[in-house]
Amino acid sequence: MARALPVAAVQAAPRPAGGPLAGFAADVEGVARRVPQAQLLVYPELHLHGGAATAEEYRAVAEPLSGPRLRDLAALAGDLGVWLVPGSVCELGPGGELYDTAVVLSPEGQLAASYRKVFPWRPHEPFDAGDAFVVFDLPGVGRAGLTVCYDAWFPEVTRHLAWMGAEVVLNVVKTTTCDRPQEVVLARAHAIMNQVFVVSVNAAGPEGTGQSVIVDPEGLVRVHAATDATVLTDVLDLDHVPRVRTYGTVGLTRPWAPFRPGDPPLALPLYAGRIDPDTWTPAATPVT
Repeated sequence: MARALPVAAVQAAPRPAGGPLAGFAADVEGVARRVPQAQLLVYPELHLHGGAATAEEYRAVAEPLSGPRLRDLAALAGDLGVWLVPGSVCELGPGGELYDTAVVLSPEGQLAASYRKVFPWRPHEPFDAGDAFVVFDLPGVGRAGLTVCYDAWFPEVTRHLAWMGAEVVLNVVKTTTCDRPQEVVLARAHAIMNQVFVVSVNAAGPEGTGQSVIVDPEGLVRVHAATDATVLTDVLDLDHVPRVRTYGTVGLTRPWAPFRPGDPPLALPLYAGRIDPDTWTPAATPVT
């Protein structure tokens, strides 16, 4: 397995909003100790902001990404030498915006990527919408993309991440409602349609409805949790992605290769754009 990515997906109940990071740091350290081979640790959406619900409550714990919370999280990742996705955080934007932002901290203790949720769950969530898709490179391994919870209900998001070269999509989730089974179906569908790994990590009960999943690029569920707190572990073989795109899902279907030379562009009236066969192929993933 030349491009192995050992993952620990932590299905846990949210931690109290505004509380000290010491408890979270101890939990991360415990997971890293119990799963020492894991290179990437992923937590659910808004994991550090449990109990908040209104715009005022979220704004009370919001910080810019240059603030002390992110500095402490980056230092934690650097001390442990792991890639850390602590879920998403309440980001205070430069103009006073309130974003639900997934962040990635590198083993070098740096903010490697941040993604503002493009599709807040309206009218229930008070967040402003982001305006860009985000991928990031794991040197020597591959490229990952970020989505936050309700983003998974919109096929455009994962499709763009795959087109931008993502081979694994990290979907951090805080679903407390009865539609989590549908989200599991969506995780499999995104994996199948885009031939990517999907790691969908939901909050645990009693607040969250769990059912975190890790799905391979052919849509097969590798790990599926119940509702209670647990840690899902797996080793993603990112070479599976180019292999399945070359030979097809179950050796048959290649959704990234539908066009022949000279095929006309396809108008997309919904987006005032088009699919151009000359630019359809996903970006190559640099591995250095």
